[in-house]
Amino acid sequence: MAHLLRGKQAGIQRDFSAGLNPQLFAIDEVTRYGINSQISCLAYDPVQSLLAVGTNDTQYGSGQIYLFGQSRVSVALPLPRKASVRAVHFVADKLVSVDSKNEISVFSLETARILASYTPPGGVTAIVTDPTLDFVLIGLQNGDVVAYDLDRQSPAPLRIQNLWKEQYPRARPAPVVTLAFHPRDIGTFLIGYGEGAVIYSFKTDKPVKFFRYEIPPGALGGDSNPATQNIPRYPRLTQAVWHPTGTFVLTGHEDSSLVIWDAKDGRKILVRTIQNPNLGGSGSATESLGSTRGTFALKCPLFRIAWCCKENPDDTGIVIAGGTPTTSLEKGLTFIDLGQTPVYATSSWQILSRHFEKPKRQHTLPTPPNAEVVDFCLIPRRSPHYAGSHDPIAVIALLSSGEMVTLSFPSGHSINPTNQLHVSLSYVHPFINRVELAYVERTRWLGMVENRSKGPLILKGGAEAKHPLMRFANRNILLAAHADGTVRIWDVGHGDEIENQKMLQVDVARAVGRSNDVDVSRMSMAGATGELAVGLRTGEVVVFIWGYNKDSGKEVHHVGVESFGLETIKDLAEPSVKEGLHPLAMFRGQGQVTALKASEVGFIAAGFQQGGLVVIDLRGPAVIYQTGLDELSGQSKGGSFRRRSSQYQQKAEWPTCIEFGVMSLEGDDYSSILLFVGSNLGRVATFKLLPGLQGGYTVSFAGSTALEGQVVTIAPLDSELGDPAAATQTAVAGLRDGRRIDGVLLVVTTSGVKVSRPLSAKGAHKTWDEVFCDASAVVRYQAAGYALLGLFGDGTAKIYSIPALKQIASVNVGHILDVRRLSEAIITPTGDVVGWTGPSQVALLNMWGTGSDLTRSLDKLLNVEALIPPRPTISNVEWMTGTVHVTPADMDALIGGPDRPPSKRMIEQRRAEEEQQRTVKRSAVAGSSSSETKDEGYWAYMQRQMQERTQNLNIMGDSMDRVEENSSNWADDVNKFVSKQKKKAVMGFVGSKLGF
Repeated sequence: MAHLLRGKQAGIQRDFSAGLNPQLFAIDEVTRYGINSQISCLAYDPVQSLLAVGTNDTQYGSGQIYLFGQSRVSVALPLPRKASVRAVHFVADKLVSVDSKNEISVFSLETARILASYTPPGGVTAIVTDPTLDFVLIGLQNGDVVAYDLDRQSPAPLRIQNLWKEQYPRARPAPVVTLAFHPRDIGTFLIGYGEGAVIYSFKTDKPVKFFRYEIPPGALGGDSNPATQNIPRYPRLTQAVWHPTGTFVLTGHEDSSLVIWDAKDGRKILVRTIQNPNLGGSGSATESLGSTRGTFALKCPLFRIAWCCKENPDDTGIVIAGGTPTTSLEKGLTFIDLGQTPVYATSSWQILSRHFEKPKRQHTLPTPPNAEVVDFCLIPRRSPHYAGSHDPIAVIALLSSGEMVTLSFPSGHSINPTNQLHVSLSYVHPFINRVELAYVERTRWLGMVENRSKGPLILKGGAEAKHPLMRFANRNILLAAHADGTVRIWDVGHGDEIENQKMLQVDVARAVGRSNDVDVSRMSMAGATGELAVGLRTGEVVVFIWGYNKDSGKEVHHVGVESFGLETIKDLAEPSVKEGLHPLAMFRGQGQVTALKASEVGFIAAGFQQGGLVVIDLRGPAVIYQTGLDELSGQSKGGSFRRRSSQYQQKAEWPTCIEFGVMSLEGDDYSSILLFVGSNLGRVATFKLLPGLQGGYTVSFAGSTALEGQVVTIAPLDSELGDPAAATQTAVAGLRDGRRIDGVLLVVTTSGVKVSRPLSAKGAHKTWDEVFCDASAVVRYQAAGYALLGLFGDGTAKIYSIPALKQIASVNVGHILDVRRLSEAIITPTGDVVGWTGPSQVALLNMWGTGSDLTRSLDKLLNVEALIPPRPTISNVEWMTGTVHVTPADMDALIGGPDRPPSKRMIEQRRAEEEQQRTVKRSAVAGSSSSETKDEGYWAYMQRQMQERTQNLNIMGDSMDRVEENSSNWADDVNKFVSKQKKKAVMGFVGSKLGF
């Protein structure tokens, strides 16, 4: 019977939840944004313009692969079983991955489904693919190399035995560390073992060269450890890469040494580290000083090395992750710009050694401090060849913290991921500290398109699936505060077609004038005007408004001017933004901002941990009211419920919830704008905002009531219709006409809920059973009515009727959302819930659903018209000197066996080439006849034919006359070239003997 009396106690004569029943309450998981777990690896395909991101298996989620394309294109590929993704590779229309359980998985980019999985006979330590081959070569723990046929989805007959063990039988067990195809000669293969590297030839099925790095006694080596300098050492190999032309081989070792070898004769050209450009032919000592005198610093391992090149493959540089002292304050990627490679055939050893010792320049591509770069992914312009390192324009670095950083290449300038990468990647670029949700009008959001200068798009592949369009619904706009002091704003949608997919960004760090200690604690955006307020833990409240930047493209010196209690910061707008959200004013408060609300009618209210409260009128802008909650204890004009005002003085009190409304207070015959402030001790203070006599508005304290527990939600409601009695532009405009709104206040605390008239101690009340309420809101289901939706500490979502507060239904959300972070979840007025599922991922739930999982993406990834360019081949000089040219078709026979039929991709490519040839022939025939030809007469036709024939005969005669002359000149040039080369060879030999 209790729930029957609550309506009368609250002063409400009707049931706002009459049309709701338990069958309507079911959870649909609409979509997810972010990354479910820690990122483990990256891969980029320049042909399809897609980015692949693999994750680890952690307590927050199993490892899976994310594929991102243009705009909102994204697909998640789960692994066959619970494991971590260790590597991903694009191969034409497929994606290959290897996980922590040594399973090779093959996915189709066309269907976004798994095609096959294969477990090799041994632990997988390395894999390599090539865009022109239908095979993946797999390095095993025992040192063998096996192959898997991606087209036939079965193991290939190729098996390369442990070549290092055959050459050095007494050496330690040498697992395969790295694998790499020759950039130009696909029939040559580089295998990196723990003890050294080997060049293997598929043509002869034999090893060609062995590379073993030895540090002689007396040399410190790359790690500068004096304890081991008196014994010979063989630092273990960790990296092995080709020069872009295949002329040289670079090996990286566990002591941070970089060794450059001649790929043809196997000789060592230079040994160096990042700090020391030449360790000397005998491995001379290098210094790596520690933090105190007489000590040496440990170095980070060489996590990854890439030998990249520009459009010209001879213009190269080396990108290195790791290899720097752990005491170094500067973190980032090291880039050694070598410049144009000397001509190998005409260069002495001194010239080659000097080329690697003294590069054009060496600099660091900076990344955030306190985290090492453990992996990176180069972004080539077009070509997937040269191991994905051909003419890169950017690089995505993966930090040890799990975050990502995008840098321009080779300058190293930070690239803003806003509207460059998928919104899910923004969750780790850098990490997000807090999210809020704004319910913004559709027309307002469609007009908020930021005009920001940016470079070329990185991701351009894929096509989005079509979704239903909701033309009359407000938009769910997410406000995400990042660790670097930026706030990014974008539409999470309702599972519908998102019309404005662009992301907005504001730089809070720039607005407050510092780069450190910029931790956002609260955010609020006005749904009708787009005005944004951001509160920091250090007490600042920054206001942003939409507009044009008259000083775009140039830096302006900031002049701090304070007016009406606010500091003007208009001149701190970002120079790269012409139109967007720009800083307007800043208020400096005491203590962390604990509550913040931007109303739709030009007011902003903020509460601080020291108990302060401030109200800002944006029409000035100006501070129109400032007080402390402790000052209100003796001014209470309302009743109390279960608590007396004297108890507030025993504990520190601060605002936790702020809301604006329009309604009438008891004793008033008019309605006004009201400000409701809830505190951590359960107090609800009411303030009245009225027009002043001299313009502007004044704020006065009207009274307060008290509840048990911290205030979570304040919802002003119309007592007749049940609609929200919020301070909207329409409601405030109605005050001029004398419109009166009789309202009630629904207040939710961690321990209960109360529905009553403002400032009234009487009302309907309900106490939660055994658990606390973490988040709540009044929601509406179409025209069926309103209800109270709450998320509770036991992982359940419960819905209650209004005003009876009777439980209608309860469902479990703990299997989807992180129960420990339910207090950070947001509930929209339509019943959508945005909550955290892990440290870097949120889920969008619809509580009025059918219990379905709608997270599977229907986006298309594969562009069948994007063709892989031909693979680079050996030069004419190499062919003339005896190098056998091997094609990808030859490799199919060498790896797959002589009886392997042509692959499906080869057949389709051959059909496409034939169709293209037919199309060219048809167009040529069609273009040969023109309108002029059709209209010319017979004699004109004969005259034109005679002229063309005469011209062709003259050209042929001139060509025949030059044949003898050209042949004679070519013979003379060949003789001169041979004589010159012989002279250089002799002089080089004599010079080397004499020590020149």
